[in-house]
Amino acid sequence: MTAVLEARHLSKTFPARDGKGVVRAVNDVSITVGEGETLGIVGESGCGKSTLARMLLRLIEPTSGEILFLGEDLLALGPSGMRARRRDIQIVFQDPYASLDPRMSVAQIIAEPLDIHGIGSRAERREKVRALLDLVGLDQGAGGRYPHEFSGGQRQRIGIARAIALEPKLLVLDEPVSALDVSIQAQIINLLDDLKGRMNLSYVFISHDLSVVQHVSDRVLVMYLGRVVELGPAQQVLEAPLHPYTQALVSAVPEIDPQQRKARIILPGDPPNPEHIPPGCAFHPRCPKAIGICKTDMPVARNGETHSAACHLL
Repeated sequence: MTAVLEARHLSKTFPARDGKGVVRAVNDVSITVGEGETLGIVGESGCGKSTLARMLLRLIEPTSGEILFLGEDLLALGPSGMRARRRDIQIVFQDPYASLDPRMSVAQIIAEPLDIHGIGSRAERREKVRALLDLVGLDQGAGGRYPHEFSGGQRQRIGIARAIALEPKLLVLDEPVSALDVSIQAQIINLLDDLKGRMNLSYVFISHDLSVVQHVSDRVLVMYLGRVVELGPAQQVLEAPLHPYTQALVSAVPEIDPQQRKARIILPGDPPNPEHIPPGCAFHPRCPKAIGICKTDMPVARNGETHSAACHLL
């Protein structure tokens, strides 16, 4: 499988609030996204998912590491080179209302990327907007209306139409359905699945909802306090998790069938302060299976029977 995106040893630190230390938001993360693949990224709030997404797009700059898009080093590009490359990498944000300019009509919002990159004549852009509205399931009259006149699901469709206007190769989806009702979530997920097949898109799908991630993803990456703790095919990671943290996350997913309910794993305490990450495995203060080495040595990724996890117990 051809790699569309490769991130190698990405890290991002921010100054601590007291000005004396640093917060390691993302710590030595490496990922690969293949052509036509969906990579799901899951973890608790504050684990670094959104920071990683924004680094992949260079909306924030990494502290260290490499980002390769179709073999090209994105971090070596200047402003003009990165602006041209943004045609191929787009993002859909979590809050569809906050990400749309309330002063612009829907047609103006969708046409804006085409205007910025100088694509087509004015008449061709209008026709492109009409085609995009149809593609995402909105009627033609929607183009003359404004974001506040739409429901949350419709606004997310507008955001998706804007993201695909330039016919990108990769979409970063940052919690794209978490602000929507469950029935609307299903519609948006089905839309994204349809667009992926039609346009041969690759997705980085970020979510805290494991049931959604399992449904849409080919592979799943699990993060805890800025580090990758487990990575592998979606079915194997979420049905036979190796890392105790992933096991706890999976145990919290509700089951429809009462006969299939799993024993819930309750983790003690709260995630550590990212300004003071514990030595060794960062998860060890909450891990019910921690052993002595977990408190002193940082685990490296080890291969299990089906996929890899960063855990000394392997």
